[in-house]
Amino acid sequence: MWKNLNFLICVIIFVFCCNASYSQNCCKSQVDYTYWVLQKEWSNGFKALPDVSTNLAEFYSQYHKNKAQWDAVFLWLAQTDLQTISAGKYSIPNTDLYASVEDGVNEPLDKRGSESHYHHIDLQYVVKGTERFALLHHDTSYPNKAYVPDIIGYSYDVSKAMFIDSTPERFFLFFPSDWHIAKIQTDKEDQKIRVVVVKLDYVK
Repeated sequence: MWKNLNFLICVIIFVFCCNASYSQNCCKSQVDYTYWVLQKEWSNGFKALPDVSTNLAEFYSQYHKNKAQWDAVFLWLAQTDLQTISAGKYSIPNTDLYASVEDGVNEPLDKRGSESHYHHIDLQYVVKGTERFALLHHDTSYPNKAYVPDIIGYSYDVSKAMFIDSTPERFFLFFPSDWHIAKIQTDKEDQKIRVVVVKLDYVK
């Protein structure tokens, strides 16, 4: 059993490292960040793990720079019935943040806008349905409009983008270096989704 567990951990670390190239370089400390994530001391009872596309170095850094805010968000996610709560905005206790519970529909890629944020981190957790996200390749993407607080859009090469479908076991974190697209149509028949979005402060 322990041999299988060790193998699984190695596979997870390898996948995190392979996907890190879209937002960071995979350095020797990537193993340490992955171990920290899997220990879940940060989770405050929230069961989901960050998606393998997550910049773990940024997650570790931002969590420790702003621990009280992250703890409050994860506690709210853990203690809230996200399946049945009404759609809308909810204040997260002991912070100035809001969680947006959204019932929506995925759309074709050409109808979805790209974005990143200079001062905020997008936490997105899909609790119903399947949402497709895209991470843009920096070397083949460039801003296509002026920055308007707190969002900027990009032109990009579709063939270089990385596409990821959500699962209920994973949440997504998009840091300022993560140029992304959300709510992209999947291959499934049903495109209805419920997603929880929280914009945390990015601490420099």
